[in-house]
Amino acid sequence: MTKILMTSVRDDEQAAIKDYAQKNNIEIITTPKLIDEAVDLTTDVDGLVIQQRSRLPEDIYAKLHANGLKQIATRTAGFDMINIKEANANGLTVTNVPAYSPRSVAEFALMQIFRLLRKSYRFDHQVAQNDYRWFSDEQSVEIHTATIGIIGVGRIGGTLAKLLKALGVTVLGYDTNPRTDLDGIVQFVPKDELLKRADVVSLHVDLNPTSKGLLTTKDFALMKPTAGLVNASRGPVVNTADLVDALKNGTIAAAALDTFEGEETVAAADRREKGLDDQPLVKELHAMDNVILTPHIAFFTNLAVQNMVDFSLDDTLAILNGKQSPHEIKL
Repeated sequence: MTKILMTSVRDDEQAAIKDYAQKNNIEIITTPKLIDEAVDLTTDVDGLVIQQRSRLPEDIYAKLHANGLKQIATRTAGFDMINIKEANANGLTVTNVPAYSPRSVAEFALMQIFRLLRKSYRFDHQVAQNDYRWFSDEQSVEIHTATIGIIGVGRIGGTLAKLLKALGVTVLGYDTNPRTDLDGIVQFVPKDELLKRADVVSLHVDLNPTSKGLLTTKDFALMKPTAGLVNASRGPVVNTADLVDALKNGTIAAAALDTFEGEETVAAADRREKGLDDQPLVKELHAMDNVILTPHIAFFTNLAVQNMVDFSLDDTLAILNGKQSPHEIKL
């Protein structure tokens, strides 16, 4: 019987994993550990499925190869935690789940756009301190009167654009490959124009050498001082130090960040006792009353979790059976 190891498994994934194992007559071993700490468990399995944000140790690929593995499937869209070149050099095919549920992230981004437009971050902070007043500079914007800019109009960005258009929003888009199927929904413009016109900018790009540091001081300087930023893509897309300065100086009004630099040691961690002293930029963001921080949960819906499990396991079985996965990551 085929045996597959799944690492970093949460309780909410277990039902989908059990159902998949029964339907496909395979054995699935699960552990909450990262693969870094569970490599010894790969000595007696055929396949491997991981999920983590921290980078895999460089020596792990040779160990997996020595244990007879042929692949690594990550049940995430992002794959920057894996050294693809080193994995391939050790005979390991790497797959990801590029579209587990575009709607899950798009809906979350829409919620954050609403929160920024309605300045809920201000009221959350005040009410937490038993201050129930409201002030003239907290007057909000109805979404149908707003202009929203989407940087990265792919599966997720395109889904968000359709949701926004249904609400009567003027939607601007910037993408290196503008989509013709969104005519009448998205106005594709240069990045600088989008930044100047948008009331909220929402980021939906992959992390790659061209998108790292996509927004810096010069970009924030183009935005309206009343504008907000949503990042539900990848943390390093935004230069965090520059963002902190822009928020402190009033260059932009607010930010809603589900992904941020330093999250690999913060997201999904209990920091109540340890605090954030080892992540000073995250600590600064956390202390600001014009920042909404969430721990990389935009994907976290019933359908997305099911698809992440199913698609990653489908890819694993395909490779183990000598077939090619449509989600193989190639350099």
